[in-house]
Amino acid sequence: MKRFCYTLDLKDNSKLKQEYIKHHSNVWPEIINSLKESGIIKAEIYNIGDRLFLLIDTNDEFTEEKKRKLDLKNSIVQKWEALMSNYQKKIEFSKSENKWVRMNKIFEL
Repeated sequence: MKRFCYTLDLKDNSKLKQEYIKHHSNVWPEIINSLKESGIIKAEIYNIGDRLFLLIDTNDEFTEEKKRKLDLKNSIVQKWEALMSNYQKKIEFSKSENKWVRMNKIFEL
């Protein structure tokens, strides 16, 4: 099993933040299926202020590239991502087109 950690910011708007959180209390079944299909076993999103943290545990075959390719072919995922873009903003140091930025692990006990 592999673990990845990502971060992203929400727009600085309390109404939008609450809407974003509400969407994640009822994630579309097609999104859940797409996560599982890509090899994600477990996913958790944490929030503090405007910052989000996403932790995913995956099977050993999971790759970010494979996930990206599956997402690009899935119209429901594209619709979900477009909806989520209303609430999210890229972190200023992101060097790619991805909204979520992979974090580096610096400690483990």
